[in-house]
Amino acid sequence: MPSTPWKSMLCCVAVAGDDDTPPSPTRRGRRTRRDRERLLPSSSSSRVSLSSLGSSGTLTPEDLSVTLSGSNLYAFTYAELRAVTGGFSRANYLGCGGFGPVYQGRVDAGLRPGLDAQPVAVKYLDLDCGTQGHREWLAEVFFLGQLRHENLVKLVGYCYEDDHRMLVYEYMSNKSLEKHLFKSLDGAMPWMTRMKIAVGAAKGLAFLHDADTPVIYRDFKASNILLDSDFNTKLSDFGLAKDGPQGEATHVTTRIMGTNGYAAPEYIMTGHLTAKSDVYSFGVVLLELLSGRQSVDLSRRQREQSLVDWGRPYLKKSDKLYKIMDPAMECQYSSKGAERAAIVAYKCLSQNAKSRPTMREVVKALEPILDMHDYLEVGPFVFTLIVEDNNENNQSKGKMVDGEKVDVRIETTMKEKYQSHQDRHRQKYPNSAVHADVVLHRDGPHMSALRRHRRTPSYVKERGA
Repeated sequence: MPSTPWKSMLCCVAVAGDDDTPPSPTRRGRRTRRDRERLLPSSSSSRVSLSSLGSSGTLTPEDLSVTLSGSNLYAFTYAELRAVTGGFSRANYLGCGGFGPVYQGRVDAGLRPGLDAQPVAVKYLDLDCGTQGHREWLAEVFFLGQLRHENLVKLVGYCYEDDHRMLVYEYMSNKSLEKHLFKSLDGAMPWMTRMKIAVGAAKGLAFLHDADTPVIYRDFKASNILLDSDFNTKLSDFGLAKDGPQGEATHVTTRIMGTNGYAAPEYIMTGHLTAKSDVYSFGVVLLELLSGRQSVDLSRRQREQSLVDWGRPYLKKSDKLYKIMDPAMECQYSSKGAERAAIVAYKCLSQNAKSRPTMREVVKALEPILDMHDYLEVGPFVFTLIVEDNNENNQSKGKMVDGEKVDVRIETTMKEKYQSHQDRHRQKYPNSAVHADVVLHRDGPHMSALRRHRRTPSYVKERGA
């Protein structure tokens, strides 16, 4: 059973004193020139902080365009994105998350100067979430519009027109890690692919934490890890992302939002958010990659419903690690690599936030696993059957190749047919009535015929002998 997102339950609830209160999307107040200049970044390398907008009043589409002028984002109209998605048709529907429905589409190069033709995913804001939904939309525009990294999903553009809020992303053909790890019908995900995804996700988080203005992702989970055609990792859904503590501050105090099973325990109890909160969430996902289990699964036994509570004690014991490894991999993984990944997960899941490693340290610890091949990797294979035909009449047969007749010799490798218990018993006791093909009925012509046969002199003579 998938974990319950707290985001969906809290998106419409206002909290007194909450520092996440967004600029209102409905008021159309006019800004002065000084207000507009305050929104611009001080230099080309600096990033506009989302928290700086908390007291700025209304953010109009014009203000947003000016603020993100150097971000290379395209501002689309509602009519353009409606045409891109085929009128938001069901045929292009990809799914629905806490933000709203997502549709597949394709933008043409002529739609905007400098825009490359490419497939895209269009996320449409569900207006039922009110101002919190607008806040999440705005957070994604600000963070993904200004942050570029190979392990972050690329935001192509947005739509801010009347009550319409949309985001346009690069299309990720392999969808999410959650789909491949828990809902795939194509067999188990290979070990090296799992570790490649783990390293890519760790690099994405490390980039966010090491930024000039640190970013705390706050909603790291399997469904937010997208995969391209080569299974390269891209972090998506920055609606809950927050600017990290700055100066002498040690944490950010905010409302408790995220997904059950992934949030750090100290964040749940106090609302204090730090980069180490993301490290804990990464440890949960790494444990999911090792075990093939979801963070919360209410269909399992009581003591196994919480993956962290059940699996963490095994992570530091190499002789018991096999108990939590995904059986679907059929032991096709590096034992040394699994032990190394398990130790990293164990440290990330520490109850003491200060004891957890940084994401840069996690990347350094996991990267060597990609070069560990101390296991026999068994993949798809093909049987070649060579059949030899000894029939003299067929010896002259051949195959025409480039106008010439070439003799073809076919050999056959016969394999003994597997015999079941019944087959072996039938072979040993061929006259046993257990294997008789005739079914005798208590009443009917078969029993009548048997009674008549038993009354014949030949039968009595045979029995007497």
